[in-house]
Amino acid sequence: MTEQAKNPLHGITLEKLLTELVDQYGWEGLAKRIDIRCFKNDPSIKSSLTFLRKTPWARTQVEELFVAMRSKG
Repeated sequence: MTEQAKNPLHGITLEKLLTELVDQYGWEGLAKRIDIRCFKNDPSIKSSLTFLRKTPWARTQVEELFVAMRSKG
């Protein structure tokens, strides 16, 4: 098996990942789990994507939350 096949984020766009997290937790729940201003003040997918693409530490936290959510099933 290749490394990409083992990667739980393989083939998932940042937008899809963020949309699933918002569907699961809502913006308020997301802001409680990850302390990022763009999740608290007038949140939107577009503004959050812009921030996450420019901020590696924040993107990593969002990706880790997504993987944890998916593993809980």
